[in-house]
Parts: sequence; C-alpha cells; structure tokens
Amino acid sequence: MASISRFCCVHMRASLCNFTAQKGPSPPTTLDLEHHKTTPCLLSSIEEGRAVNRRQLILHTPVAVAAFAVPNALALNDVSEDVRVYTDDENKFKIEIPQEWQVGTGDGESSGFKSITAFYPTVASNSNVSVVITGPGPDFTRMESFGKVDEFAQTLVSGLDRSWRKPPGVAAKLIDCKSSDGIYYIEYSLQNPGESRRYLYSAIGMASNGWYNRLYTVTGQYVEEETDKYASKVQKVVASFRFI
Repeated sequence: MASISRFCCVHMRASLCNFTAQKGPSPPTTLDLEHHKTTPCLLSSIEEGRAVNRRQLILHTPVAVAAFAVPNALALNDVSEDVRVYTDDENKFKIEIPQEWQVGTGDGESSGFKSITAFYPTVASNSNVSVVITGPGPDFTRMESFGKVDEFAQTLVSGLDRSWRKPPGVAAKLIDCKSSDGIYYIEYSLQNPGESRRYLYSAIGMASNGWYNRLYTVTGQYVEEETDKYASKVQKVVASFRFI
C-alpha cells in the first residue's frame, strides 16, 4: 500500500521575472514564484509501506522556482468570451483557463520535475493552478499502483496534518475524493495557525509519452477570503484537464 510523505507548494504572485504577455503589444508581464515552506500543495514523495524491501519514489521535492518563461509557440485558443484552451503538444495535455489569466512555464529538471506550468490571475492573488509533471518510475504503471483513491486521499491528508503537535502545526482536512477515467480527484484544506484556510483541489493522473510513464499533478488553490471570487474558477480549471 502506498503512502504519501510530503507535499510542497509553489505560490504565485506578480513580481520580478521575465514573462511575456499573451495578448497585444503590451510590455512584458513579470512573475515571481515564491516557495511556501509551511503550506504543502504538490505531490512530494510516495513510499511503499510494510514491505521488507521498502522503495521510495520521489515525485516532488521542496523547491523554490525562480522564474517561468513563456514559450515562443504557446498554444492558446479562445473557446468562449470567458474561457480559452491552453494546449501543450509536447507534454500531451490541454486545460481550459479564464481569458484574463496568465500562463508561465518552467524547466524543472534540476529539481526532479519534467515540466512545470502555472496559471494565475493578472491581479495579485493567492489563487492559482499548476501542472507539475514527474517520472514515477517503472513500478508505477497506473494510478491504482498507489492504492485506491479513498486510501490514497486519506493517507495523503493524514500525512499532511500536524495539528496534533505541540505547538500545533498545519491542520489538514479531507473534503472529498473520487476517481474518474483513471484520474484521482482530491479536495482538501490546509490551515496554518493564525493564517487563512487554504482550499486545494487536485487531479492526479498518469500517461505515457511513448517511452515512459509520467505522473501529472494538477493542483488548484485559493484562500478562504477569495472563495466567492476564485473557488469556482479554480475548480473548473482543474476539472478541465485532459490528456491529448
């Protein structure tokens, strides 16, 4: 049975990095990704328990990503007045994002990632969606390799919870989970003492690029005070993720 040991989060806000706006001749937009040491949100590591030969699979390690640079041939197609489709032909996925949101991509090879893509509002916000791609290793061929979605979600959230410590740490609560078309959907909340509650909605799936399997972790997050403004948008973006 697989268990999850750590998560890490990439927190986005507009600041000081090279970024090119998607529309019009406006000057470059800037982006800074700030590592949140105490607010986990991306799949970190999975290890097999109770077996004599314990094997640890590192999926994500805590890392501060300095910059996202927008690729020259970015595929963004308008589908309505409110939504457009981002298509990544190289990494074989597509996702629908709000028209006004920006896109940033980064090469995470030095941190163990295959690819990192971020989607975030133009205005300063604690809400965003990210797609992180990693290599799960030969022992993991489908999501069921990590266990059924219920046990996967329960182990994930209980592994994140530190509310029992003295002094208390982050409180993690599972809200819902389900499996659909080979993708695990997990909704949960995290709250550090004295801070706003953060809601996270993740879609985790596996696909092959023709040579080896890759694990896709799509994570949307928003803070409690931004629920009315961003909750529906974040959930729709994550739910729209598809392999191509």
